[in-house]
Amino acid sequence: MNTQLHSDRAPRRGFVWPAWGWSLVGVLVVWGIIVSVRPGAPFDPLTQALSLAPFLVLVALGQMLVITLGPGNIDVSVGTIISMSSYVSVLVASSAGPLAGVLAGVAAGLAAGLVSTAAILYLRVPPIIATLATSLIVTSATLLLAGSARGSAPQELRELVNAKILGIPLIAVFVLVVTVVIWFVLRRTRFGHSVIAVGQSAKAAERAGLPVTLVTASAYILCAGFAGLVGALLAAFISPSTVLGTSYMLDSIAVVVIGGTLISGGRPVPIGAWTGALFFVLLSGLLNLVGWSVGAQNVLKGVLVVLVVIVASLATGTGRSNLSRFKASVSPAPAAVAPDSPDSVSQQKENTNG
Repeated sequence: MNTQLHSDRAPRRGFVWPAWGWSLVGVLVVWGIIVSVRPGAPFDPLTQALSLAPFLVLVALGQMLVITLGPGNIDVSVGTIISMSSYVSVLVASSAGPLAGVLAGVAAGLAAGLVSTAAILYLRVPPIIATLATSLIVTSATLLLAGSARGSAPQELRELVNAKILGIPLIAVFVLVVTVVIWFVLRRTRFGHSVIAVGQSAKAAERAGLPVTLVTASAYILCAGFAGLVGALLAAFISPSTVLGTSYMLDSIAVVVIGGTLISGGRPVPIGAWTGALFFVLLSGLLNLVGWSVGAQNVLKGVLVVLVVIVASLATGTGRSNLSRFKASVSPAPAAVAPDSPDSVSQQKENTNG
């Protein structure tokens, strides 16, 4: 009988809407519109999206680690790193082979990440300014490399990047494995717990003995390394270009936020990188299909991003909590009352009577 009463009083937890749920809804809606506009093979849009989305997912996973560190943490250098590493990869691969080319692209990204990290941690430069300065340096290096670069990625690497398994791009399978690894690291390792803890409160994490400096440095370096890998792979998928990574900077940030990762930090959502990236790629395909201009596409994307973020924040309650914190920050603090003042005496009497 006691057991029955205890079970009846136990709280029942219902279905919890996932943080990436709204971006998944967006994927399904856009996919349905594409199929209705262009009848035919219904899975062709998804197959094409799976060929493009993995590159954006990789960049978004790195950006997610940085954004999870908390307010103000963002890497605006990923786009220029992608462009630079594409040239580095091709130059090295032409003489040392495709694997060496890919590793060289990753190394170039890691080097750029070290520059940003040094500026943030040791020079105390705000992250957005530090990564912007790194972006300017990387852009100069890219222009120098573009002037001397000749040729393209090795044929073996091109075939590998464009390979498919049962109709699914091999690059998508590879990025899915990377996503699972990132999820495991964030949820099951001390480093992942430290990243989340720093994002929730860097001061509290430091008082708890967590290596905040090391965690911050690792996140920025990994983010730049992922961008370098994407540049090396895009060099084989498309070709090196000085503007190859231009769209990836803003898109990666939007994908992270749309996918459910809190822009205020402390809650990473790796699977949201996939739903957000697929949403963006399918949306671009739909707008190109109906003949929208690039400017109109960017306006619509911006509006949809804002709407998705607002709906998701209201559904999860983060919007209300952020609004409360904003009201608390702008409201005037109560004036201090002197101990011997009449107001203080009357307040003490009221407290005593109460």
